[in-house]
Formats: sequence, C-alpha cells, structure tokens
Amino acid sequence: MKESILLLGHGSPKKEANKLDQVAKILHGMLHAGCAENCVSVAYLQFAEPGIMDTIKGRVEQGAKKIILHPFFLSAGMHVTKDIPEMIEEARGLYPDVEFIYTEPLGTHEKLAHIVMERISAAEQLAPADIEKRSFDILSAEADLSGIPFDRLPIVQRVIHATADFDFKNTLTFHPDAVAQGLAAIKAGKNILTDVEMVKTGINKKWLSQWGGSVICRIQSTEDGAQSTDKRTRAEIGIEKALRENNNIGIIAIGNAPSALIKTIDLLTNSEPPIGSFEGRLRTPDRVIRGQARNSELLVIGVPVGFVKAVESKALLAVQQFPFITALGRKGGTPVAVAIVNALLKMAKGGD
Repeated sequence: MKESILLLGHGSPKKEANKLDQVAKILHGMLHAGCAENCVSVAYLQFAEPGIMDTIKGRVEQGAKKIILHPFFLSAGMHVTKDIPEMIEEARGLYPDVEFIYTEPLGTHEKLAHIVMERISAAEQLAPADIEKRSFDILSAEADLSGIPFDRLPIVQRVIHATADFDFKNTLTFHPDAVAQGLAAIKAGKNILTDVEMVKTGINKKWLSQWGGSVICRIQSTEDGAQSTDKRTRAEIGIEKALRENNNIGIIAIGNAPSALIKTIDLLTNSEPPIGSFEGRLRTPDRVIRGQARNSELLVIGVPVGFVKAVESKALLAVQQFPFITALGRKGGTPVAVAIVNALLKMAKGGD
C-alpha cells in the first residue's frame, strides 16, 4: 500500500455518532473497486478512536509513502486550520520520507444543498414519491432537457438527480436500440450482471423481481490471488465467470471497473469464442459477435469513473454496434450505473 487516504472526523463521546467508517467504505469502493487493502481509513481528532497520529503511524508501518488527509468538516474552523495541520507537521517531522497531502474540507457544494432539501422534505413528512417529484421539478427548472428524445429523458433525469451533475445531459450516449433492448430484457425476466457489489446493492430488486429477474455479481467469488497471478482485476474475472455460469443475463451494468467494461466488449466482439459454454449465447447461425453484431440479446451499461482507462473504455463502448448506454469522459461511477438501471426498471413498470 503506497498511498493511503484518511478521512478525519471530529469524534464524539456518543459512540453511535462516529460513523465515518461507512463513508470510508463507500469511497474505497468508488476509488478502488475490488481492492482488499486498507487504502481508505478513518481517524478522529478527539473523543473517539482511532486517533489521527496513531492512524498515521499505522499507515506508515504498512508501507504508505503518500498519505492524503481529508478533514470531513463543513467549514474551515480552528480544528481544520490549526489543530489538524499541527498534527500533520508533527507527522512530517517523524516520517520525512512520507508525502502528506492535506485537502480542503467539505465546504460549500451544490450537492450539500440537495441533501438539505431532502432533509427539509423529510421534516415536512412528505412521501418519498413527493420528495422525488420536488427534486425532479427543481432539476427541470434548472436545465433545458427539451432536446432529449422522449425514451431517453427518464434516464437522463434520474442520472442528474442522482449526481446533481448537469454535465450528464451532454455526456450520456445511447445506442439507438439501447432503451428498447433494456426494457425488453427486464420484461423477459432476464438477470442484471454488475461489476461490483455497490452497483448490485443500489439496484431496486423489488422492481426487478416482479418480472422474474435478479441481480448478479461475482466479484466476491473470484479466486484469491487471481488478480496478482494473471494480471486481471477481480471485477473482469467476475464478469467472465458470471457469463460462463449464467445464460439468462440481459443487462450488464458496469459502474466502477474499466477493466470489466473492456473485458465485456472483448467477449461480445471477439469472433473466436473465448470460453466454452459462452459460445452458444454469443454466436448463433445468424449472428457472429463482432463490432457489427446484429440483434444482440444484451444491453451493456458502461459508466466507470476515473482517470486510468475509464475514458478509453467508454469511448470504445460508444463505437460498438450492440446496444449500450455510456457517459463519455471521466465522470460516471456507481450512482450513474444504478440510476440508469433503476430508470429502466421504473419505465418497465409504467413509471408509477
């Protein structure tokens, strides 16, 4: 572990108030899908354990050469501008060979305003559907979505709603048959395959189960050490494993791992069947799986986020002939993949 990220909280004598570990798990999954190392951890300034200096010491002993410290505070008060920086300076003196990077606090961000809006709606005891409707009304007032085709509009709206990022209005890219194929797969009781557990967790199982489908993820069942022995990520091994075992997959949703998206494209476009039992599903007498595949039975939702291969993998997906939905550029991730799938599920059930 050469790089470690620390989320720094204030800490509270009330044990149940110290919940930063949940945020750390989510962040870790978004940054390092399938990673088993302790790359993202939590430390507290006071009243709770582990303490900041003890955590820094532990990360250094584990081999960290760079430690990124994020103060999980709303504003830059004395703790953020004085107390924590003094600890970091002390750590620099103790560990001169380690690079320490100190970030800005949470500060002011439009996504925080959306959270406040949700809290206000909850206090008014609005039903979840009313909260969502209010959010979509605000969204529609702030962005001109009139040029988006009718069948794609619910997907674009839900992605923007999930991310508070209006850039997706321009970056979401659809194969002409993508929405129709996705709805057909759902209504046919097909399963949804995900690259990581976080995407699986976010998909609305109740909406899917009424059609007979289920959500599958095989990243946890990949063999220990597989990533280091054959230089493939656990996410891409999990995708191939699931496709080998299951012949009822209708949607593949990839939100984190570019390697899993590249592997999916390779499996769908390679004219030579790469795995035995997969051949029957990918090659039929009237369909050779290449870039010019016809009547594909799969919709691929590929929206990995990041700086390494994410842009390239999505650009590659965008030129395929089988049905796909992607978000060009660096942005994407679990919230986007989940939003796209849930939008399709809601459309399948009639939008109620």
